[in-house]
Amino acid sequence: MADEPLSAGAVARRLGVAVTTLRTWHQRYGLGPSQHVPGHHRRYTPADLTRLEIMRKLTAEGVAPAEAARWAKQSPTASPGAEARLRAGRDGGGQTIPVGRAGPAARGLARAAMRLDSAAISDTIGRALAANGVIATWDGLLRPVLAGIGERHAATAGLIEVEHLMSRCVSEAFATVGRAGTPIGPARILLSCADEEQHTLPLEALAAALTEAGVAYRMLGARVPVAALIEAVNRTGPAAVAIWSHTRATADPGQLSALLGVPRRPLLVLAAGPGWRADTLPAGVVRPVDLAEAVSLALAVRDSLDQSPGS
Repeated sequence: MADEPLSAGAVARRLGVAVTTLRTWHQRYGLGPSQHVPGHHRRYTPADLTRLEIMRKLTAEGVAPAEAARWAKQSPTASPGAEARLRAGRDGGGQTIPVGRAGPAARGLARAAMRLDSAAISDTIGRALAANGVIATWDGLLRPVLAGIGERHAATAGLIEVEHLMSRCVSEAFATVGRAGTPIGPARILLSCADEEQHTLPLEALAAALTEAGVAYRMLGARVPVAALIEAVNRTGPAAVAIWSHTRATADPGQLSALLGVPRRPLLVLAAGPGWRADTLPAGVVRPVDLAEAVSLALAVRDSLDQSPGS
């Protein structure tokens, strides 16, 4: 399978570049697909892919494209300078984002993030959402890359610009899901970050997944004080409330207890995120293990209301 010729789209995903970038490298530097079957689009062979990987590595390190292309057309060891640069790219030193056992798409996305290539980032995320949906894209593509950026930042105190650009691209992609179709019916789910919690991307993922499942919701966003959250619950009477906490510092169980004590108590309160500790949650609060479970619980609440008399 690894030796099979690849389409331009497959190569772009693997390298973490836009298809238009491949076309440019083909037209300007002759790094195009070499396999040609009459009546079909040209395909990239393993040798083509190797050359493109060298091209991508060197340009990401600041080598001029024309010079990188000359080295890419040779063996990786043909030039001592090229070999040293390629080694530097492999050995880390802050130049790579670890993605664990995630697949080629995640590795390509990580490389695009390191190059601050917003077009390639958005293209990769958009393709994944269209092909696999929100939950699979979040779990298999976005979470590994975002976690890798966080891991590298913790080790080096760098990549802040990478995290900001990546976050913006992810937010825009999820917003596109929301614009694609508005669920019919009342907004019975309220989404909110815990007080002082600023990490909103997981909550945006939940919002996009709910939209995809046809569930209407309200989103309050980051850093919602307890008093504001309770006011929103009293005014809108949601059937379910999900509160996201990314860190222990924002996971005050008192927020959940206050929510359970409101006159219009929700049927379901979700303590979402790694900040919450299961042994500190008030009785009646559910801690979903992942995005899929959170969506499933929200669907169950909606369906129970739809089937109840007078709903």
